[in-house]
Amino acid sequence: MIDHTAHFRREVLAFERAVRPVGEAPAVPSCPGWTVTDLIMHLGWVHRYVARIVEERLAGPPGTAERDFLGLPAESAAWPDPMKAPNPGPVPEGLVSWFADGAERLASLLDVDARVWTWSREQSVGFWARMQTIEAALHRWDAQLATGVPEPVDAELAADAVAQTFEVMAPARRSWKQAPPGEGERYLFRRTDGPDAWTVTFDGDEITMNTEKSADVEVSGSASDLMLFLWQRIPADRLTINGDETRIERYFELVPPV
Repeated sequence: MIDHTAHFRREVLAFERAVRPVGEAPAVPSCPGWTVTDLIMHLGWVHRYVARIVEERLAGPPGTAERDFLGLPAESAAWPDPMKAPNPGPVPEGLVSWFADGAERLASLLDVDARVWTWSREQSVGFWARMQTIEAALHRWDAQLATGVPEPVDAELAADAVAQTFEVMAPARRSWKQAPPGEGERYLFRRTDGPDAWTVTFDGDEITMNTEKSADVEVSGSASDLMLFLWQRIPADRLTINGDETRIERYFELVPPV
């Protein structure tokens, strides 16, 4: 079984290494409208939000009107408003350390078997461990892209993220964005650095996965590239496409970005 907490720790440390030396916050090409400052604030906020849910074993979503749970330092009074992105200029003093403290706090809470509120059907700490590890890997890649050359996502974690896309994220994104009903479109996603393959069919409001190897289109690449493609970080031309290429554009109509 994949050790999400170990992967989470590695990803947030790599994220910190990418952003710690930054002076002027560059734009993040894979997150239009954000700079590195916005990316750090986003992850720091999310980590503390989830930590509160896990630590307090909340059965419902926490309120966010009061901001004590964010653990903001005194210097945060000079930080830009995260609701007014993009925030260019120097990365604020203390921001990266605030992020690192929040990431460590969350990492220390993820290795428990407990029921807590989530936005999905699975109401468990395990859901948050998986979700936050995938998000950390994705935003680590974003940060590295903004500051240099991004490293691939670990193959084990990336393969888990592909499966999680179809098990969790695709149904959620379809619901949130009121996506059109499927018309039987079938996609085969095959990793080239391991044995995994995912055949996904969209039929009405349902998404099903099976082991069949026939599809309208087959998309092949490393587990990392498949993950990054499904999260709209890299284009289809980074992958090998066989079959009806018009289905690629259709996929992101069926699974809209968030």
